[in-house]
Amino acid sequence: MSNNTEIKFLPDDFNFIGKDKLQVNDETFAGQSYWKDIISRFTKNKGSIVGVVFILFIIIMAVIGPSMTGHTYDSQIIQHQNLAPRVPGLEKIGIFNGSEEMSTSTGIVNVNKYVSDDPTITTGLEKIYYWFGTDVLGRDIFTRTWVGTRISLYIALIAVLVDMCFGMVYGLISGYFGGRVDMVMQRFAEILNGIPTLVIVTLLILVFKPGLLTITLALAFTGWIGMSRIARAQVLKLKEQEFILASKTLGAKDLFIIFKEILPNIFGQLIVMSMFSIPNAIFTEAFLAFIGLGVPQPLASLGSLISDAFKSFTTHPYMIVFPVVVLAIIMLSFNMMADGLRDAFDPKMKEM
Repeated sequence: MSNNTEIKFLPDDFNFIGKDKLQVNDETFAGQSYWKDIISRFTKNKGSIVGVVFILFIIIMAVIGPSMTGHTYDSQIIQHQNLAPRVPGLEKIGIFNGSEEMSTSTGIVNVNKYVSDDPTITTGLEKIYYWFGTDVLGRDIFTRTWVGTRISLYIALIAVLVDMCFGMVYGLISGYFGGRVDMVMQRFAEILNGIPTLVIVTLLILVFKPGLLTITLALAFTGWIGMSRIARAQVLKLKEQEFILASKTLGAKDLFIIFKEILPNIFGQLIVMSMFSIPNAIFTEAFLAFIGLGVPQPLASLGSLISDAFKSFTTHPYMIVFPVVVLAIIMLSFNMMADGLRDAFDPKMKEM
């Protein structure tokens, strides 16, 4: 066929099917904002929801728990010492009725100090209930447990504030400026991190009295280092990206780039790391209280309650059970919530 041949089309060569017969296989998805997408993925994680529910329950009990029984955390009634848990309504079914098994030289005996074996003798405790029992000084363990929970939640709040207000800023500045600034800041962090926390707390006790101030300062000294390293690593990954170079070309200042360009892109990872640091901070406080470097008596923390109850573990095991259970729930719940946040902020976890 030559190049000059004219091609003519007939009307029947093309058939228009019309809009009614048009088939499109593409799927259209509704647009969703960044934070709505995160919340949607977070709520689909059942473990994280369970963790949030338990955290809310712990917070509510820490607020209202100490005022539910009419006892204070420091009230001592010697006549009520070493009483087993007794809950109204449950004693009829044989649980939490105030009885406990004790080992004696003649064997195991069942003892209930609330009531007397002799019907003609009254103990004065027939209408008294201690839901978690009492300790060796006659103090209500229920009230002291939730007062101790307040301290654990306070430590959790301090850990988040130290991480986000100091560790994050320290890491952002160190990673962004780099060079000599980064070298000096990282060497300082390494020296500080090389000092054991126990040594820092011991030195602080020589200056301050044992208490929340000492524990707060101990966490503030070294608790931010892990967050600063994570923030620094994230900045090193982003600071050479095209959008950062474009901001520099347009004349944006360093602080603007750090807090307006870089921080929003790594904020999710920093929140997750901050949540993971909460259980570690709570455990640190419990450990310090267990070895006698925590809050002073009669103020209670979960660690000091465990330490005191450990001495009577063989004779009255109920004293240690409830503080241990509450502490375990707090740490496990924050871990579950942090795991859900990690999956929600990670775009690779998004369902296709």
